[in-house]
Formats: sequence, C-alpha cells, structure tokens
Amino acid sequence: MKVNLLLVGKTVNKHFVELIEDYASRVKHYIGFEINIIPELKNTKNLSIDQQKQQEGELILRQLLPSDSVVLLDEHGKELGSVDFSKYLEQKMQTTNKRLVFVVGGPYGFSPDVYNRANDKLSLSRMTFSHQMVRLIFVEQLYRAMTIMRGEPYHHE
Repeated sequence: MKVNLLLVGKTVNKHFVELIEDYASRVKHYIGFEINIIPELKNTKNLSIDQQKQQEGELILRQLLPSDSVVLLDEHGKELGSVDFSKYLEQKMQTTNKRLVFVVGGPYGFSPDVYNRANDKLSLSRMTFSHQMVRLIFVEQLYRAMTIMRGEPYHHE
C-alpha cells in the first residue's frame, strides 16, 4: 500500500514547507508516501463558493484512481487520537490494496461529488486550523502513527 496526500494549492510558508518535507522523508522510511499538489484556482473573484468547490472537486477527482481508498481531512469527520489513528492506518494497510489517499481541500471544503467519492472522513481536531497548518499537522501525525505501530519511542503516553 502507498499513502498519498493530495493538496489543493501549494504550501506557501517556507517554515511549514521545511517541516513538511522533514516529516515526509521520515514517513518514507516506513511506507511509500507521496504528496501531490493541485494548483489553486485562478480568477476566483467571479465564482461563487459553490462554483469554486465544484471546480476544485473536478480537479481532485481527476487525481483519483477507481481503486483508491479516499479519506477526506474534514472538520466534520471522525476524530481520532494518535494511538487510534495508528490503529486506523494499520487496519487500512491490511485492507487497502493500492493507494490510501488523504485529501486536504481548498478554503471552502469539498464539493458534493468529492464527498460522494470519499470512503471516509477524518478530523484532526474540533479546532479550526489553516489549510497550511493542516498539512504539517497531518504529516507529523502520519509519522507518529508509524512510530506507534513499530513501538518506537517518538510517542509518549
């Protein structure tokens, strides 16, 4: 199984970029991992929020394969602690044949078509984080989950 993180728009904060790259390289020691970026929409001033979500949704759906297991990082998703997230990943690793794709949408969330395609929704917190921060938090939690699965000392209970 391979894990993909699909992002709408590039990470702009150079400090976040460095940390994301650091954690991504750590994750790659445990599992195949790739970050894919969909460019942000241009000229959105004349688009409604629903139109923006629809257009972003079309771009997201083009990146997905029929065999992908798709998990949206969404404020209305299930909340899991770090240990439960590692168990969730372990279960997915046993049942997902190809790619497990986590998706971070644009600033307004996902289109109905993307919600319909998703196999699951997870929330990183009941708090709201910027889309830039979510990327870093997720990659760190993915690394943490891998170390929990291996019984390594990164995570302390």
